[in-house]
Amino acid sequence: MPSEPVDLGVVGVTEGNGHPYSFSAIVNGYDPEGMAASGWGVIHDYLREKDPSEFGFEGASVTHAWTQDPAETERLRAAARIPNAVEDLAGMRGAVDAVLLLRDDYERHVEMALPFLEDGTPVFVDKPLALDPEEIDTLRPYLESGLLMSCSGFRYARELDGPRATLGDYGDLRLVRASVLNGWAKYGVHMLDAVFGVLDARPTAVRAVGADGDGDGDGDRATVAVTTGDGPLVTIDALGDVPITFDVSLYGTERTSSHQLRDNFRAFRRTLWHFLETVRTGEPSLDPEATLDVLRVLVAGRRSLATGERVPTADVPI
Repeated sequence: MPSEPVDLGVVGVTEGNGHPYSFSAIVNGYDPEGMAASGWGVIHDYLREKDPSEFGFEGASVTHAWTQDPAETERLRAAARIPNAVEDLAGMRGAVDAVLLLRDDYERHVEMALPFLEDGTPVFVDKPLALDPEEIDTLRPYLESGLLMSCSGFRYARELDGPRATLGDYGDLRLVRASVLNGWAKYGVHMLDAVFGVLDARPTAVRAVGADGDGDGDGDRATVAVTTGDGPLVTIDALGDVPITFDVSLYGTERTSSHQLRDNFRAFRRTLWHFLETVRTGEPSLDPEATLDVLRVLVAGRRSLATGERVPTADVPI
């Protein structure tokens, strides 16, 4: 049976985050001239390597767009063939079946997502969902009900399909080490979703060391060690201003492997598939506790960076 149509609204943008362009193009296809004029050359480069068969989902389309800059909205519409613009977020309420909130300014996610969620409109929120425990607690019922999904696309990274399928071949898995560009608060989530999308383990405590700029726990350059009970130690290196780095290594008694995560297109496409499944079934495609575990580690890591102390995840009130 054909899937029920799903009209999506896309919300953007924040500096340095091209997800409104990439996600919309994966759903709608793209206009080469419009994408070339968008300023997102790196996105245009990987899109034009794809076959037309790799774009689109049956019955789904991005039909409405809003950004805080009307000129940016027009560039986005032209690049990803989005037919409608709205003047403000309120204009999107009732006009679409689901929303892609593709801004990574996590401080505004509750403010922007909550009106849609309260209307019963499913929302995908770009990572990280929120870093304030009270805000996370506000959003938690929507995660659990299947109205809200949030993660890094690297939870579904193609490059980690092998370890996901053959984790037992590693023997006693001792260490998983991941490295990422930029700071802990915004980019640690990429590696946490990637790693815990592979492991059959839950985080229990966090200890962080490193440089922290103004002392706010954002971790401009930090190493965060995450214990997982009987599972492996997980370490995340947030390296600051370095070339593109999204790397994961696994070390077991029987096998080791290293993986560079670079296929953004496939990671984003898989993420969109899972969100559309959530929209169509009304059931969470991603276990809400998996999302909450990642958020607990992010919050605990910030606290540990600020205090120098080991922080059990059970002490994070989420």
